[in-house]
Amino acid sequence: MTAPILLRPIGQIRTPWKTLADCPSGPGRGREEARLDILPEYAEGLHALAASELDLLYWFDRAARDVLRSVSPHDGVERGVFAMRSPHRPNPVALSRVPLIAVEGHNLVVGPLDCLDGTALLDIKPVSCGGRSPKA
Repeated sequence: MTAPILLRPIGQIRTPWKTLADCPSGPGRGREEARLDILPEYAEGLHALAASELDLLYWFDRAARDVLRSVSPHDGVERGVFAMRSPHRPNPVALSRVPLIAVEGHNLVVGPLDCLDGTALLDIKPVSCGGRSPKA
């Protein structure tokens, strides 16, 4: 397992959060919608997207990678990073489930996300396709 893993962002996540101190801790804790700006070369990957919820994979590029324990902001208990949703981890890969609110060309409007503005979006996976299409 020595081969490097190459990830290519498919876009950027746009949020109002500029610093870690501003960012709410935990998905859905903020009230502001987020925007997913998909790179034009991946826009066709959105064709016929009609899910009501999405799982997003993104990269916490501004988080520490050498922290293995942290204090939870929710209950003040120290835990290992694999026991909580800390952005500080050896591989700062993040996963959040959000509602899909609208598809606007090659951009998506989704529910609140707990990540900084400009965070690299790695992948989008539909969760449910309950027959409803988001507002176009």
